[in-house]
Amino acid sequence: MDYGRHDVNGANGAHGFETSTQKVGLFALIKHHLRDWLWIGVMIVLELIMYFIIPPFHRFVNEPMIADLMYPRKPETVPTWTVGVVAVVLPFFIFVAYFIKNRSIRDFHSAFLGLATAIVITALFTDSIKNLVGMPRPDFFHRCFPDGVAVYTNDSERQVICHPGDARAFRDAYKSFPSGHVSWAFAGLGYLSLYFAGKFSLFDRRGYTSRVFWVLLPTLAAGLIGVTRVNDYQHRWVDIIAAGLLGLLIAYICYRQLYPSIYAREWAGYPYEYAPQGILSHGLHGPRALPMMNSYANSSVAPLGLGGNAYDPRRVPNDVETGRG
Repeated sequence: MDYGRHDVNGANGAHGFETSTQKVGLFALIKHHLRDWLWIGVMIVLELIMYFIIPPFHRFVNEPMIADLMYPRKPETVPTWTVGVVAVVLPFFIFVAYFIKNRSIRDFHSAFLGLATAIVITALFTDSIKNLVGMPRPDFFHRCFPDGVAVYTNDSERQVICHPGDARAFRDAYKSFPSGHVSWAFAGLGYLSLYFAGKFSLFDRRGYTSRVFWVLLPTLAAGLIGVTRVNDYQHRWVDIIAAGLLGLLIAYICYRQLYPSIYAREWAGYPYEYAPQGILSHGLHGPRALPMMNSYANSSVAPLGLGGNAYDPRRVPNDVETGRG
């Protein structure tokens, strides 16, 4: 039975299984996942087009509506570049630190590939929705009328006639829903929380509650970024909640593409590069996978480099910790 595993060195067994003891290099892993990295590049180009070239829809705003859009303009508590640092750079260096400690290039590659995918998809989805919805920000009045003098059409609609002074500020005036800061933050830091949950074996049923703090800390930071966006009058709560859910959902999907469930007692935190997918599907965790693994005992195509008469669920995780993978 082929569980779809591949040897990045090209030395597949009869069923395409990859052994955990084979040494691989980063470039070999990138080559193996070249299609994924190329698609990330394509999505980056699409995101740049969506953000810099395609203008947002200008939703109808008239005089009776403007009273709800007159919140003051304030400097950003958390600038855009800061979100990039905490959502992308910080997780990346945590992955690097874990690699230095454990020497598992497969885990490092899987972690960063998942993070990059989550961030890029989130950015593209967020800006696509922003441009399509065209929701005015709470401080729209001051972006539309920077001199404070409101101008409206003379017909019954009394629609605003903007005379912006800052073209970039006015372009962003119609990009309230959803919050880009928050979707990015929850995609990157939410992914980091999942990474921590796996690495700390959060749900191993041993009752060590101190791990909960470290697992939830990145998500808390993302939530606090969302609070600053409301306090700065850049967004409404609905923008924050929608963006947070979007970022978390994409982070979870991307994490699960490369790692098993955080509820997998024996395999949580170890990338699929180490195990046939069949072992980890349908909730097969630890001893519950024993019949499947024993069917490969003493076989020339035994997955994960396992031989002998029984499956030891600790062996491959130990390979990771000792740097054999």
